[in-house]
Amino acid sequence: MRTPQAKYKQLGVSLSLSMLAITACLFALDTITPGVLAHRLIRPLIRLIGFITVGLFAGQIIEALGWTRQFAVLARPFFRFSRLGNHCSAAFTTAFVSGAAANAMLLDFYQEGKISKSQVFLSNYVNQFPAFFLHLPTTMFIVLPLTGMAGALYFILTFLATLFRTCLFLIFGRIYYDTIGASALPHFEGTKDIRPPSQIAFKEIIDRIKKRLLPRIINILVWVIPIYTAVFIFHINGLFESLNMALSRYLSIHFMPVESLSVVILSFAAEFTSGFAAAGALMDAGVLTTKQTVIALLMGNVLAFPIRALRHQLPRYMGIFNPKMGLQLLLSGQFFRIISLIFVGLCYYWGA
Repeated sequence: MRTPQAKYKQLGVSLSLSMLAITACLFALDTITPGVLAHRLIRPLIRLIGFITVGLFAGQIIEALGWTRQFAVLARPFFRFSRLGNHCSAAFTTAFVSGAAANAMLLDFYQEGKISKSQVFLSNYVNQFPAFFLHLPTTMFIVLPLTGMAGALYFILTFLATLFRTCLFLIFGRIYYDTIGASALPHFEGTKDIRPPSQIAFKEIIDRIKKRLLPRIINILVWVIPIYTAVFIFHINGLFESLNMALSRYLSIHFMPVESLSVVILSFAAEFTSGFAAAGALMDAGVLTTKQTVIALLMGNVLAFPIRALRHQLPRYMGIFNPKMGLQLLLSGQFFRIISLIFVGLCYYWGA
């Protein structure tokens, strides 16, 4: 086990490399200025670290006070059915507020031996369901005025894909954990809970947080800061846009109708808002039907995965979890997401 001095040394190396890269870019590149740095890197990084810290802190408080069962009450029937238990259910509830905080809680429970590695993976997959609703209000009120019925159908289909794979994950959990036996799970949820909150001293809670929270935050910072910095530098210099355009040109030849090409390219090159705006314009001009637009937007969602995952999710996953586990979670979770979207899209294409 690494000593606290070794962890601080790793953090120092991580910070030094990140600062060196940022300083070099400030002097060598016109695209990076102090203002851009503050707005596009420092502020999002602080927000991400804040969410992770809140998640770890919440996990410690919930565990120390014995609130796991109470906090998990909303999703308890589903997680009891799937044999995932109250700890995973508590993280699921947290995911409606913050996905980073929910993942931090899963990591905390796993490192304490409260859940197994398979439970971490399966719970992370299930947490894509609350993540869908987390971003829905923002995107819906932008997309629906742009695309009307096509945008509504797009949201319905993506919701059905999310619901479909969530149900499959819950069913798989029940079958899998019934097969291996509940006793094989760490801290099986059928056991009695820890002491009630009235029997837990405030000092004991503080000592627990001091002992466990800071080392885990340091471990996360060691990876989050350099990875997030590298992704920022690549993005600000147009690497992802270049990859988007190269990929869209290849796909336009082999897979995509010419009428839908601009929708997908814009979905690649920017956020989805640009893709929806182009889709609405094409529909108004009579170039695309509603069905063609929905299919094009679903294809843009699927094909945008490599770039969007690198830009937005890779630093979070590899920072919260260790790089190997984070990469496994990201790739496998997005694989299941893409498969479900393709399945639902094909059902719509053949049935509509």
